[in-house]
Amino acid sequence: MSEDATASEVVRKFLSVASAAEVLGLSEMTLYRVIAAGEFPAVRVGRRLFIPSQALDDMATAAIATGGVVDAAEWRPAQVAG
Repeated sequence: MSEDATASEVVRKFLSVASAAEVLGLSEMTLYRVIAAGEFPAVRVGRRLFIPSQALDDMATAAIATGGVVDAAEWRPAQVAG
């Protein structure tokens, strides 16, 4: 981060479960449950879980593009080149 960048300019690539739950209007426990059930994308670092902010953006884009509901349990991002 450059010296000129402020905290509000930093775009986080990952959100804590608490932050993601707040964005989605869910309880943390609900989000933990759907992650544990394999119905929501998350990244584990040690014992902590993080939500890729890109996943939230991509789900929102898909919902807008289709004009319908995107089910997180069925939603899959585009294949990652590897």
